[in-house]
Amino acid sequence: MQLTARQKVAFGIGAIGKDMVYALSANYVMYYYKDVIGLSGAFVGLILMIARVFDALNDPFMGILVAKTKTRWGRFRPWLVSGTVLNAFVMYLLYAAPDTEGVPLMAFFAVVYILWGMTYTMMDIPYWSMIPAITTTPADTENLSVIGRTCAGVGSAFIQMGTVLTVAALGHGNERLGFKYVALIVAVIFVIAEIICAISVKERDNGEMQTATVKEMFQALFRNDQALVVVLAIVLVNSALYLTANLIIYFFKYDVGGGADWQGGYTLFSTVGGAFQILGMMVGYPLLRRKLSNVKIFTGTLCTAMLGYAIILVMCLAGVSSSLPLLLVPCAIVFASNGILTVLTTVFLSNSVDYGELKTGRREESVIFSMQTFVVKLASGVSVFIAGIGLDLIGLKGDSDSNAPVVAQSEQTLMGLRLLMTIMPFLVLLCALLFFRSKFRLTDEVVEENAKKLQQKR
Repeated sequence: MQLTARQKVAFGIGAIGKDMVYALSANYVMYYYKDVIGLSGAFVGLILMIARVFDALNDPFMGILVAKTKTRWGRFRPWLVSGTVLNAFVMYLLYAAPDTEGVPLMAFFAVVYILWGMTYTMMDIPYWSMIPAITTTPADTENLSVIGRTCAGVGSAFIQMGTVLTVAALGHGNERLGFKYVALIVAVIFVIAEIICAISVKERDNGEMQTATVKEMFQALFRNDQALVVVLAIVLVNSALYLTANLIIYFFKYDVGGGADWQGGYTLFSTVGGAFQILGMMVGYPLLRRKLSNVKIFTGTLCTAMLGYAIILVMCLAGVSSSLPLLLVPCAIVFASNGILTVLTTVFLSNSVDYGELKTGRREESVIFSMQTFVVKLASGVSVFIAGIGLDLIGLKGDSDSNAPVVAQSEQTLMGLRLLMTIMPFLVLLCALLFFRSKFRLTDEVVEENAKKLQQKR
């Protein structure tokens, strides 16, 4: 049975809402707690890494709970709704830090951020796990993956484009108050979006899902070599993205902008980046897909993204990195490439479910997609940890006083910032390219053959 247009739209709306929440956390936690609240970048990064270790234990258990769930509303939707409500509340708390300092503030951040990761997992694993459960053909799976990732990019772009200016407008210059209001608005949108998704998307009754212990789940995952390849590719691609997302705001505040009106330049850059990321998903990938295989698109797009970072690096070394019009060119290249890469990693992950069933005899949607949730959060944690340590090492001075002028940075600090946000993402993407080319085997022909074998088997 084919998916209806209503179901596709509802699934996309769910992606918009959940990635608005994720983008607000991934892109602005470091900035909020370092520049606005006043904690050290290294401490914020350390907490994020600790939270990711905790998620390594939490995510597989969530996969088991989803697999064992059986209700009149389905296996996935009850978790989608309950996880959304809890995560929306914790998200608001995350950006409503109490007016305190020292150990109490550090403890508050640590506890709330770990809770945020737990509750996000509750809704994210069921959301992506629904793709193989509500589609019957590789074409439908790929189509819904594109819709989900494209709409996720739209949600992320909304946050990238509007957060800084909205914070300034709602807070009337008080960033602390502005972030609190923005978090509340995003939390409400999130709940509404996921309820629409849960009501409209219907699950197929596939009978009992196989479940396993955590040890058995990891053993099954490690036997699925192609899922592991995709998982590592997701880690590397998202690490490059989040390094850029967490450092670019400092680049505009202290370098390109260099004054009180830096929000305008940052918003323009983010708007162009978000627009091209969406175009990459909605236009770039479908156009390339008509002529090229998914593997060729992925490797070519990795090279294009690296080219974008190389252009920014050359601009930095040539002393023209403060030219906003020139910066928009590599911005478009990097973000359009990232949009295509994001769609493809989800398509590859979905395809690895069929591959794993043929190889191991177990269909592990929840296992594999729980790993996607974990590795994306891991990439975010690693990136923010690196960014936090890097910001401290180059001597960047925070600006926690909302009413004070923007703090001037030394030339050495600015050059360090420029190099951090170009060389590191470039090297990470280079590693992704080399690893993917040597290990990935799920070509278009193999995917079609796997689908036919499973149909015959069933």
